[in-house]
Amino acid sequence: MNNPKQPHASLIRVCSVVGLIVIWQSVVSLVETELLPSPLEVINSLWKHSESGELPHHLGITLGRIAISFSIAMVLGSVLGILMGRFRYLDLWLDSLTTLALNIPALVTIILCFIWFGLNEVAALTAVIVNKTPNIAVTLREGARAVDAQLLAVGKAYRLSLTRQLTHVYLPQLYPYFLAAARSGLALVWKIVLVVELLGCSSGVGFQLSLFFQFFDITSVLAYTLAFACIIFAVEAGILRPWERRVLRWR
Repeated sequence: MNNPKQPHASLIRVCSVVGLIVIWQSVVSLVETELLPSPLEVINSLWKHSESGELPHHLGITLGRIAISFSIAMVLGSVLGILMGRFRYLDLWLDSLTTLALNIPALVTIILCFIWFGLNEVAALTAVIVNKTPNIAVTLREGARAVDAQLLAVGKAYRLSLTRQLTHVYLPQLYPYFLAAARSGLALVWKIVLVVELLGCSSGVGFQLSLFFQFFDITSVLAYTLAFACIIFAVEAGILRPWERRVLRWR
């Protein structure tokens, strides 16, 4: 089955978003309730919050927290997952702990971090990192288990240095797993950071959403959501999809 060409695929994605907006406006026209503002009202609210500097300020803080926690979690989870996949004895020791960490509700971890470390940035970032690292570790563990030993043997037969074996033989086999971990990781980190900010921070998008909720300001909630959605689309289109095409170009 042939994959659609890139321009065609991009057009389909744009049309799907336009279709969602059309459905949204149609529902607003039929229902006529204050609980669901129109797309135009949301865009106007987005513009006002941006013009006042409020949205860029809080969005920048949230993105900073996401970038730091995601980067640390990716490094820790990748190293841990690869080691667990390579060394069975270590995997046996850590498997139960990893399963436990995966199934502890994120809310519990967030509350404990705030109680133990206080309402500060360290607690906020730690809560996100602790919640995300096990997911990445599990993904990379499966990747390490799936590494083709015959390719590693070929590298040794050609007497490649350990560095070249790592960069040209071992890691390329893990790239699809890195991509999967990054994509699912971003999707989860967004959500956890917002919950952290809602519960224990005095800045960020999550904090602002909690204020809007108290005043039932649905338009502002959707305006901040729209801003976040634009960032997500930009990351997906500008970073993840090009990386995916490069990693999977051999298929």
